[in-house]
Amino acid sequence: MTFDGFETLAIHAGQEADAQTGAVVVPIYQTSTYAQDGVGGLRGGYEYSRTANPTRAALEECLAALESGIRGLAFASGMAAEDTLLRTIAKPGDHVVIPGDAYGGTFRLFSTVLERWGVRWDAVPQSDVEAVRAAVRPETVAVWAETPTNPLLNITDIEALAGVAHEAGALLVVDNTFASPYLQRPLTLGADVVVHSTTKYLGGHSDVVGGALVVSDADLGHRLAFHQNTMGAVAGPFDAWLTLRGVKTLGVRMDRHCANAERVVEALVDHPAVAEVYYPGLPDHPGHKTAERQMRAFGGMISFRLRGGEDAALKVCERMRVFTLGESLGGVESLIEHPGRMTHASAAGSPLEVPADLVRLSVGIESADDLVGDLVAALDH
Repeated sequence: MTFDGFETLAIHAGQEADAQTGAVVVPIYQTSTYAQDGVGGLRGGYEYSRTANPTRAALEECLAALESGIRGLAFASGMAAEDTLLRTIAKPGDHVVIPGDAYGGTFRLFSTVLERWGVRWDAVPQSDVEAVRAAVRPETVAVWAETPTNPLLNITDIEALAGVAHEAGALLVVDNTFASPYLQRPLTLGADVVVHSTTKYLGGHSDVVGGALVVSDADLGHRLAFHQNTMGAVAGPFDAWLTLRGVKTLGVRMDRHCANAERVVEALVDHPAVAEVYYPGLPDHPGHKTAERQMRAFGGMISFRLRGGEDAALKVCERMRVFTLGESLGGVESLIEHPGRMTHASAAGSPLEVPADLVRLSVGIESADDLVGDLVAALDH
């Protein structure tokens, strides 16, 4: 019997009871190497944990199932996953189209590492499909998308962008970190590769750093696995186990993240200190209809701008008591940050620079009343 329900897959995909002991939780195979039954006689195909590890394999199988993919691969961080992907699909002289408001770490990878390696790139607003089409060149190997974007919460029409990429013979890569596979499955909409920082919603408890790729093509999966092993930035067994544990509750956590975010958005929209709120669940958000079509709900990430400018934004960040001032996102605890000076400082002075009066929230699963009260008190002050 096969199961298709998301929550069922999150708990059971790749996680059969241990054959030897009956343990219902996948063991942590904290080993670097494996005994062989004679030269080349591998038990279950395992020889060295950089190449493969049973705990990591369980996570990779689960992630592939959740994203409706052919193969999943787990890495030491989201940036390690991105770097491995790009060095697999691109070579010097190739070109990639990235979002005009890409995550700062992604922008830094392209602008300071890949550019020196000879990979060219253009940043365009990907909510404008025709702008993406105009940016594609004969040497374009990938269109790189985030939806929602970090930190401006712009929405990309995945199906439309897949058409543009495939017409040009390029891949569509979607960073699905903000949405998680619970809210959005890009591969079912035509994407070729999904990228995750599993540090965020998939892990969900701010206690592990990791990344993942999930693909819809077996040959691409095989090439990525070769580079994963060759380059070596793999998830360790304990990190894979922590991520797998977090994935089990992803569905129920995301429901609470989304519900709490809606309450916080209501408070922000009505507050006189707030100039603008970025949240795809708002009917006047330019990507609302697209998000409504391709997402189950609108997520737990919110950004907003202060009428008092950068100084007001910094003071709000400092005055929060339930929201913790810190980078990252997607954990059970609520976080607040100033993107211009924190997560997106690397984009300062570039076309991807974010507004100085912008504040980003990762809404956790605490009491919604406490979160709203904390935020309103900081804004009132």
